[in-house]
Amino acid sequence: MLRVFRRNVGLHWTGGCIATRFIARGYGSTRDIATAYQPSQVERHSTSGAVPQLPAEFSQKLDKPFNLLLPPPNVTGDLHLGHALTCAIQDALVRQARLSGGRATWIPGMDHAGIATQVVVEKRLFKERNLTRHNLGREKFLEEVMRWKVEKEESIRMALKKLGCSMDWSKEYFTMDTHQSVAVREAFVQLFDKGLIYRDRSLVNWSCTLESAISDVEVENVEIEGPTEVSVPGYDRTITFGRMVDIAYKVQGSTEEIVVSTTRPETFLGDVAVAVHPEDGRYSHLRNKVTFLWHPVRKEEIPLIFDSAVDRAFGTGAVKITPAHDRFDFEIARRHHLATVEVMDERGIVQKHFGQFTGLPRYEAREKVMNYLTKLSLVRGVKPHTMLLPLCSRSKDVVELLLRPQWFIRCQEMAQRALTAVRDEGSLAIVPKTFEREWFRWLENCHDWCISRQVWWGHRIPAYVARYETTKELWIAARSMNEAREKCAKLLPNVPQDTISIEQDHDVLDTWFSSALLPFSSTGWPEKLSAELYPLQLMETGHDILFFWVARMVMLGQELTGQLPFGKILLHGIICDEFGRKMSKSLGNVIKPEHVIQGITLDKLQAEAEASHRQGILSKQELSKSVAGQRKMFPKGIPECGIDALRFTLCSSNVKTHFIHFNVQEAYTNKLFFNKIWQATRYTLGCTERFGTLKDPLQTMELRKAVDQLTLMDRWILSRLGNTVQQCRDAFENYNFHLATAALKTFFYSNFCDVYLETTKINMKPECATNAAALHCAVLKYCLTVGLLQMEPFTPYLAQELLQHLSPSSTLADDWAGVTCWIDPKLEERIDGMLQICQHIRQSKNEFNPPIVRKHNPTAHIHAKAQELAGLLQTQQATVQQLTHCNGIILHADERTFNKVQFLVKCAPSHNCIIGIVAESMDAAACRGHAITAGDGSRKMLAKVDAEIEKLMKTIGNEGYKKSASESVQKRHQEKLNQLQQQKEEMLKLRS
Repeated sequence: MLRVFRRNVGLHWTGGCIATRFIARGYGSTRDIATAYQPSQVERHSTSGAVPQLPAEFSQKLDKPFNLLLPPPNVTGDLHLGHALTCAIQDALVRQARLSGGRATWIPGMDHAGIATQVVVEKRLFKERNLTRHNLGREKFLEEVMRWKVEKEESIRMALKKLGCSMDWSKEYFTMDTHQSVAVREAFVQLFDKGLIYRDRSLVNWSCTLESAISDVEVENVEIEGPTEVSVPGYDRTITFGRMVDIAYKVQGSTEEIVVSTTRPETFLGDVAVAVHPEDGRYSHLRNKVTFLWHPVRKEEIPLIFDSAVDRAFGTGAVKITPAHDRFDFEIARRHHLATVEVMDERGIVQKHFGQFTGLPRYEAREKVMNYLTKLSLVRGVKPHTMLLPLCSRSKDVVELLLRPQWFIRCQEMAQRALTAVRDEGSLAIVPKTFEREWFRWLENCHDWCISRQVWWGHRIPAYVARYETTKELWIAARSMNEAREKCAKLLPNVPQDTISIEQDHDVLDTWFSSALLPFSSTGWPEKLSAELYPLQLMETGHDILFFWVARMVMLGQELTGQLPFGKILLHGIICDEFGRKMSKSLGNVIKPEHVIQGITLDKLQAEAEASHRQGILSKQELSKSVAGQRKMFPKGIPECGIDALRFTLCSSNVKTHFIHFNVQEAYTNKLFFNKIWQATRYTLGCTERFGTLKDPLQTMELRKAVDQLTLMDRWILSRLGNTVQQCRDAFENYNFHLATAALKTFFYSNFCDVYLETTKINMKPECATNAAALHCAVLKYCLTVGLLQMEPFTPYLAQELLQHLSPSSTLADDWAGVTCWIDPKLEERIDGMLQICQHIRQSKNEFNPPIVRKHNPTAHIHAKAQELAGLLQTQQATVQQLTHCNGIILHADERTFNKVQFLVKCAPSHNCIIGIVAESMDAAACRGHAITAGDGSRKMLAKVDAEIEKLMKTIGNEGYKKSASESVQKRHQEKLNQLQQQKEEMLKLRS
């Protein structure tokens, strides 16, 4: 039996303020650092917009360019959690680039958000002053919008700075500033002159409330299951959707009828034909003759047509054709040269020439059409029907399809180039790769893009109509009215110029048009493009706007600059609450960044919801749901977590998934994690002040030159530090930020604080003031400094604050990136085996009647079967004792001597080691009496080993594994299985 190693140490860290206890015993002073981490104090300069930055010497001078563009927040309101996610990801990328590559430029800006901003200003005007934009007129209304923009952009700018975003504010843009306006006009004119922009009367998504076309991204398709009451703007009652109506058309010159089905009876007024499949046997007798049906409202004949696009398996196989209000019908009507009959105007009012239905709002007309057809005995049934109801995300109105003259961009050729860049050339990469399939699907079926909007706030379209000879007109794209006149003179040389009237189009451009130019319009185009800034290295944004923004940036970038605007696309998921629900004010689960940063009570949360109701943003019903949702999710409000905790938490999720679940409690837990680092720093500063009497090795030489003087645990923590740095580098390279944050938590929590820092206390005593203590101080400081540099991309405020206290030397600034040279896999494997033993000792103490064990000062007995492990334990007895909080450690060279001891607890932490615990002041009878409690714990341990064995055997036994796994991997797994089986045998032996 080896000697007993005992030491009564009162410095065990169980989660409290170790530095305070350490200093109280006279071991040092931390005059300049607070006793605990307080985010409000650490981040105190954020309110002034001061962005935390590391000293320049910590950036390697590789001078590689890394250019990034912030997806511009809309000036519609405040930043939400989705913005915070984007900022956290992009700032981490930029800061990491500066640490590893040198020159990084992050371009900020804001988007005018045409429709969205106009809607919120209109709501405020009506709520506060009972005015509409039409009451004010275009000019005065735009003045109101500009006032809103000025008010909101300053709060957004400050919020971005407060989040710690290290942007280049000298390059800030607004999508309607002077330079951007020039770029928009230039892009339109160039595309028009190339024949890529044209004007056409075509079907578009239409909001009757906005009286404007809207983009596909502004259409929300809501599933309706059967009859459902829906509130529609402009109606004082709810409208029923989710019903299918069967209507009979009489065949002219016959007693036959053909039944069609529709969910929109009001569009019956615009039917111009009924279509059936040419091979549908039900209508084959009508195939070879001209057949007409009688339209009972317009009192005219409409044809029966045959088209193979008709789905004969659906309903009666007959489809009503209303080309003015349905895309499918519009295409059929074009093929068969049918006329179009428009039922409603821009406001959703039935147009002239429809008799008693003229002038009726569309849903009042629906009801009256049903009554009319019922009286004519033409309604054949009304049944429940599941459908998708298209709603305008801005106005919540039901979207109509209307025929309107609009401006379009031809996209097919540009889409093909964007597709080729990803699929064939590989010059454009999409991360995660799974989105390539969506990229191909959308671009292969890319339709022409409607870029005109009938709102007032936005870039007025630089197109001019020249009218001459009473009825003739010519559309011209020009950068100004003068240029339009010059072009007109060239195009109409034979027409007297004084007889021509020229007027600019009143419509504005789709917001996505100006946004699609940003990678190059924000870097110098259409003047000289900056070669240093364009193209961007990366475009990072949410996957939900892959097509509406990212694809269009690629298409217009290639068309107008001749090169890709960026080489890589990184797509992140959509922020949801902890239950996976999208955040919605009506659900009461919206979490604002400032709620997490500063904390907020439930009363204040509900006061915010009530304020939204007063502003017209939430209806009374939505307010009620919101308040109930807040009460359920945040019964005690939201605790203060701080900016760094918010950022770290957002990056701790796999951002490449479709949906990211955000849990406020995780942010609070991360705040506590930062406090652990804070306390470790205080401990290090106190120790350094007391024991760093030798010249700090970091100041006089590289730490690696002192390797012979370092303890085994010093070298172990440096190896773990090197591994952590490598893991962080790999994680950033592959955009797996969650792996970087996990590696940092493992290092600081499990390796540095819970293990290494504890072991340094063995030598951190006045009576042990040796060179080892000074070297411990150097290693502590080195690990904290390098570790905080890895934390800095996620937690800039915490890192900057603590690094100021640590005062890293210039030597470290030049050399910190070389920390991976410390990696020693064999050493880590040896220490891991020892730490596993320590963990089992602690677990055994806690699981088997812990009050008895603690009361009687337990001693741990260890028998290591492997000679290397035995030698390690012999040299590290003090370390094992410190980490297990035991009164003593007894090492047994022989298993027979081990088995002679009457243990309170016995277990096998691994296949080559057994341990036992005794409480020395208890007699044998007491041990036997309490040892019975060991049964449950040992069964749990055995069950855990059994589960590991079963899992490994399932893997090894898989046929796919046998074919695909390499020989070395299979060998390693087999060795692990053998070890687990040996461990199980030892555990069963100990129980017998």
